[in-house]
Amino acid sequence: MIARHLIIHGRVQGVFYRDWTVETARRLGLTGWVRNRRDGTVEAVVQGEDEAVERFIEMAKDGPPRAGVKHIDAAPLPAGGFSHFEKQATA
Repeated sequence: MIARHLIIHGRVQGVFYRDWTVETARRLGLTGWVRNRRDGTVEAVVQGEDEAVERFIEMAKDGPPRAGVKHIDAAPLPAGGFSHFEKQATA
């Protein structure tokens, strides 16, 4: 079990990126959360089996059809504390 803190840069707001993230993370069996940030990025914490987390990060580089991801900053976090994947309010 691993966890990653992600900051997704590019055209990621107003293109259903958060909804795509929730759907994709749940489909991969991940827990955590996603939210928009006032600086125009999307922030997420994803947690789960190593392979599923890495697969999510690869998929997130494309995101939904209207997104234009420039890059993703990913940092390790201690795993634990999440029971599902949810969308949070903008921070």
